[in-house]
Amino acid sequence: MVGRANKPKELVSTPGLPPQATVTFSEDNSRVRAELPTGESVEVLLYGATVISWKDASGDEKLWLSDAAKLDGSRAVRGGIPVVFPVFSTAPDHPQTKDLPQHGFARTSRWEFLGKSTSESLVGKAANEPTVKLDFGLSSAAPGLDPKASAHWPFKFNLIYSVTLNQRSLTTSIVAANDDSAPFDCQVLMHTYLRVKDITNVEITGLASAPYFDKVDSANPHKTQPAEPAAATITGETDRVYTPAGDVTVAEGGVPRYRVTRENFGNVVVWNPWADKARAIPDFEPKHGFRNMLCVEPGAVAGWQSVESGDAFEGAQTITLLD
Repeated sequence: MVGRANKPKELVSTPGLPPQATVTFSEDNSRVRAELPTGESVEVLLYGATVISWKDASGDEKLWLSDAAKLDGSRAVRGGIPVVFPVFSTAPDHPQTKDLPQHGFARTSRWEFLGKSTSESLVGKAANEPTVKLDFGLSSAAPGLDPKASAHWPFKFNLIYSVTLNQRSLTTSIVAANDDSAPFDCQVLMHTYLRVKDITNVEITGLASAPYFDKVDSANPHKTQPAEPAAATITGETDRVYTPAGDVTVAEGGVPRYRVTRENFGNVVVWNPWADKARAIPDFEPKHGFRNMLCVEPGAVAGWQSVESGDAFEGAQTITLLD
């Protein structure tokens, strides 16, 4: 749809109905922006189907995006919500994904925009409040697929990624279908960079007593988050794969700001590079930006999801604004 020669620059609502969301495209067709009639907005780069902006009605940005992020398709985007598939990090010991680049190829492929749904076409609760859903697709036959995918992961697949904006929440969901004759293993992650004012004032609840893998402490990586204090804080480089029981809440200065709810995602990665690591990452700018971001990343990454031929893996996150 997004590549049509005479594609309209704006998709509008049906005449005579209450005000609905509008969806517009950039001049170069590289990104899609949706705005609710109440002012909330979301912007998605077709490269990686990466959410690069989510603003509330007052225009306050909720996602952190590096000042040096590449938005031209030359490399994965640093910030926003990149989509990780079919491997988290690297897996040199896993036969199917050992040759894939870090975090796979979904975030480095150009997705197709499949269309929008608004509250005028939705049912149930969503029909009673301003809502817009944007759908994106990527398959093994897609022209925008990263060449490394077919070279190093030769399975037939079809991904549908949906971004749903409400007045107080953003939902990102994925369906990964196996169209191959053989089963494949995969890992999936929503690599969400939340914007915060000061990381030293951030408290994370919902992780108490949860087991986690500490990627920073190679000598003793398998740990359990203490039950007390109930809230976890960030005081240095942090890279942990948690398996929490329920929702995760991010507060700042004692005021809850975000609640992250998961569907079929058993893990939550919590990441902040802190000062030294931030200085070492070329596209992390400003270097003091680690103070203003916290990655809370729902996914299925502690093990492998085996998807049989003709079957699919589905997962979703919803980030709800609390302040």
